[in-house]
Amino acid sequence: MVQRVKKKPLGKFLIFAFLSFILYFLLFTYEDLINDYFTRGRFYAFLPIITAFIFSLVHGNTTDLFWKVLGVEAKKRREVK
Repeated sequence: MVQRVKKKPLGKFLIFAFLSFILYFLLFTYEDLINDYFTRGRFYAFLPIITAFIFSLVHGNTTDLFWKVLGVEAKKRREVK
């Protein structure tokens, strides 16, 4: 029987790692401007929520791909009959 070797998603990981780096760089570089907009109220109150969602999405994908590149995968559950 021939076993297939799973290709590791190194390219995707590097893209998401770069995006994560850029997001954190921009966050810390423009901290004062971001704080100014986030504290204005009204519809600006959605900015922290949107920002948290974007960071969560990018950082979560980066972490998932990091573990896949290292070869760490969840144990497959055996079906109980």
